[in-house]
Amino acid sequence: MASERDVRARLQRAGQEHLLRFCAELAPGPRAALLAELEALEPEALREHCQRAAAACACPPGPEPGLAARLRPLPPERVGSASRCDPETRRLWEEEGFHQIALSKVAVLLLAGGQGTRLGVTYPKGMYQVGLPSGKSLYQLQAERIRRVEQLAGERSGTQCAIPWYIMTSEFTLEPTARFFKEHDFFHLDPNNVIMFEQRMLPAVTFDGRAILEKKDKVAMAPDGNGGLYRALSDHQILEDMERRGVEFVHVYCVDNILVRLADPVFVGFCVLRGADCGAKVVEKASPEEPVGVVCQVDGVPQVVEYSEISPETAQLRGPDGSLLYHLGNICNHFFTRGFLRAVVSEFEPLLKPHVAVKKVPYVDEEGNLVKPLKPNGIKLEKFVFDVFPFAKNFVAFEVSREEEFSPLKNAASAASDNPTTTRCALLLQHYRWALQAGAHFLDACGARLPELPSSPSSGEPPAICEISPLVSYSGEALEAYLQGRELPSPLILDENRARALQP
Repeated sequence: MASERDVRARLQRAGQEHLLRFCAELAPGPRAALLAELEALEPEALREHCQRAAAACACPPGPEPGLAARLRPLPPERVGSASRCDPETRRLWEEEGFHQIALSKVAVLLLAGGQGTRLGVTYPKGMYQVGLPSGKSLYQLQAERIRRVEQLAGERSGTQCAIPWYIMTSEFTLEPTARFFKEHDFFHLDPNNVIMFEQRMLPAVTFDGRAILEKKDKVAMAPDGNGGLYRALSDHQILEDMERRGVEFVHVYCVDNILVRLADPVFVGFCVLRGADCGAKVVEKASPEEPVGVVCQVDGVPQVVEYSEISPETAQLRGPDGSLLYHLGNICNHFFTRGFLRAVVSEFEPLLKPHVAVKKVPYVDEEGNLVKPLKPNGIKLEKFVFDVFPFAKNFVAFEVSREEEFSPLKNAASAASDNPTTTRCALLLQHYRWALQAGAHFLDACGARLPELPSSPSSGEPPAICEISPLVSYSGEALEAYLQGRELPSPLILDENRARALQP
């Protein structure tokens, strides 16, 4: 380990010597921990990071001047749709996706490095239970979807296959996530096919470019955004691992979408048959004001433009059919070829521009007292996973139904949207629709049939509580064998045991 003198000299080169101002009063253990943390920070990179953060924060917020004139919607030939295609085309996409899965050429990669701060919990968001009758966590739902799609692909091909699950964590989430998986026996997945790795951390910085001490012996660090994926792939030789396993296609997604379809064969097949090296699932924006990024073109190049970067006038523009001109909402659900990821890691990652997040960062003042600020006082620089879209040779977007595929868990119960209640209801409404489509009828406490659709089909509790295990149905398939013509009380938890009991 480097000496305090060596670390101090490195920090002087970076202009950050203040990080050692409490070093003399620390006990040997905390002092050694601080020096080890600071030794890992390369001086030139630290100086550049702090200067870049301060400069980026000084830029005026809002739309970039002249951006509106450079924006264009994606050309129609670059966009597919799960709902507006004909059944035969959809069947071909799904068949191709299952074929690639059966060959064990498809992996899924989960972005799970962020903390559940907005959700109001201190543990990784994937461990959260939204209140389903089964008590399942987000991690369990996702694991069971992997198992089911492996099973479906294997049944179609008559072979066994595996979908490796890569999970990008951070300093905050790696240990609790690994422990949670072990405690739950990896949800009956092969532990060798669950690969966890850690993204880098970056110091939080004051508005004048000074790295922040959150304790006398600890620098305030934060994950480098979900775009930190590309450095992490290199740091942990993940692409080499994929190559050894024969993986060619990677489905990347965020942890918080309760409706996410992992390794979705329709999406994978669409991208493969289009020859895409990069693809994005999108949903139609609910309104011009919805705070989601838009997948579009800037100067003829595919890109996600954040909602804060688009003027209200541009956001409200409509096409000839009356729909929003910029309507393809980004949901952090992407397809990449391994070859494209290799090119990003080796060539394009240094070109990604960091984004500024202004946050309330706890810190120690000059007297060493812990301060929890009431307003934002620090800058965290992040890269976004979608920032690589401009480097794709053949980018495509795939529009899916929001009701079927997108309900993110972002906020605590007190928030108006994207909270545990809205996500739970989204899943239960989906399963209620699936049951009705399979020919089921639900009864109230008096034995009378309940209405087939809720008064508001996209919000609120369904008329009956119906939860269908992903191990029984991945996307609504094969439910007729259990539910056709049956009258069922609420609640119904259709797990594997109940499905066997209902099977004729």
